[in-house]
Amino acid sequence: MRNRLVERAQLYGHCRRFFAERGVLEVETPVLSRATVSDPHLASLATTMQGQQHPYFLQTSPEYAMKRLLAAGAGDCYQICKAFRDGESGRHHNPEFTLLEWYRLGFDHHALMDEVESLLVPLLGPDYAGPAERLSYRTAFERHLQVDPHHAALSTLRQLARTHAQADLPDADRDTVLDVLMGVVVGPALGQGRLSFVHEYPPSQAALARVLPGDPPVAARFEAYAGGLELCNGFQELTDAAEQQRRFSADLAIRADRGLPQPPLDERFLAALAVGLPDCAGVAVGLDRVLMLAMRAAHIDDVLAFSLAES
Repeated sequence: MRNRLVERAQLYGHCRRFFAERGVLEVETPVLSRATVSDPHLASLATTMQGQQHPYFLQTSPEYAMKRLLAAGAGDCYQICKAFRDGESGRHHNPEFTLLEWYRLGFDHHALMDEVESLLVPLLGPDYAGPAERLSYRTAFERHLQVDPHHAALSTLRQLARTHAQADLPDADRDTVLDVLMGVVVGPALGQGRLSFVHEYPPSQAALARVLPGDPPVAARFEAYAGGLELCNGFQELTDAAEQQRRFSADLAIRADRGLPQPPLDERFLAALAVGLPDCAGVAVGLDRVLMLAMRAAHIDDVLAFSLAES
């Protein structure tokens, strides 16, 4: 038990020194909010308060609140905080987990990948000491599934899911099938002996990232993998409030089609975008997973002071 606590404290200390040396401000934002994410793939935990008619939601990440600080002039900032996601429990997931999230003004997603590498490689230890690799989403799929994910027919992708992921998805949309292939086949093959960055995701998976023109257009988004485990998700941030509102509305339409709850949108976040979010890039790193790799732990419970069952 003490070893877990010491390793975690040292990890936090390393992160704080890293950002202090770069002049990045540590901030703290609320864990509870009246609004939550619209992403159809995420489920929020809600609670009620005495005398309040509306629910409050535990944050799935501090992203919206931190961007409100950026729009208000906070500058480069980071925080280490708890985040919560309903229904996520298993070897690599705990409903309550620890995120390191930071934002850098004037960075694009490539510059932020450089900084992520500088932070993570010393933390991960000798098993991942090799120079990091960077490959596009298309290259990752071509290498491990011999298919172009941007242009392949949906029927082809569904067949690959049946063959390689033992997943029969006759009615699934394109992004759902791609997510299964990434999660079961492509992702686990990445980050062997070194950190791997995947970037240039399909525009439909941009989330809160800007979309870059091209043939095809791609999202300015990246993920990092080590030992087949996804460690972070980063964006060159979308600053267009109208486009963000459109994406939120599209999320709600998908939720309605799937019979999922319709969460209240964060209007204060959208208002902050309308006022003006500075050009920036941001990333969220799952620190529990970083600890798992650094300590060579087989299960996320092995790096927590208290597992969900013990809490």
